[in-house]
Amino acid sequence: MPLVENRTKLKLKNNELALGFGVHHLRSSATAMLAAAADHDWLFIDMEHGAHSVHEAAQLCIAALPTGVTPIVRICAGALDEGTRCLDNGALGVIVPHVDTVEQAKLIARAFRYPPLGTRSWGGPPAPYGFRAPGNAEAQAALNDAVLVVAMIESPLAVGNAEAIAAVDGIDCLLIGTSDLTAEMGISGQIDHARVVEAYEKVAAACRASGKALGMGGVYDKETASRYIKAGARMVLSGSDHTYLLAGASARSAVLRGAV
Repeated sequence: MPLVENRTKLKLKNNELALGFGVHHLRSSATAMLAAAADHDWLFIDMEHGAHSVHEAAQLCIAALPTGVTPIVRICAGALDEGTRCLDNGALGVIVPHVDTVEQAKLIARAFRYPPLGTRSWGGPPAPYGFRAPGNAEAQAALNDAVLVVAMIESPLAVGNAEAIAAVDGIDCLLIGTSDLTAEMGISGQIDHARVVEAYEKVAAACRASGKALGMGGVYDKETASRYIKAGARMVLSGSDHTYLLAGASARSAVLRGAV
């Protein structure tokens, strides 16, 4: 069986916008179909702030593979083993939060790639091959190329080290966690602050210099999002299941209550 294509990674290589659908509360196998119907490109399966177990994350990933929506998990900063288990069981990408140094970036890049590029262990034919992979060497080389590894930039230290982090082989994208970055800066929630604009410009320049993608999370108003997308952000988290549900349900209740 051929390897499922990572369409999000392909979009980023082509400098196209790839929209992420955040998953905190949904557990249904219909999640990726709903994301596809809403014109999203990837699932942001949040194991850092959501309550997903590895098992639940894997079920979402496996269900996403036939839809063309790329299943990507965000793990906790110290849980690299959960990332590799998700990759074995359907994920096509891993996002790691709070990557502040080049040493952390190198560790992450190696953890999610098979030898000779990294140290990922072979657990048998993985889900993106439909559990029927070709020979080990061929499958490992293809998976090394297919998997998307994302380092989150969420502190002034990380912004200062962005050029070195972006230059690490095996890191595909630097995704700015804007909410945590503003908190670390002492300007929590001020996503359009001049210091945040400067941080986006600096990280974007680092990404361009190394041919890596720039990502954006925590920015949901049209004006600010447009500004950072124009600055180069392409891997964009556009919202999450609970915010979408609240927005849609609130709008619908307002219509009906206004009809009385």
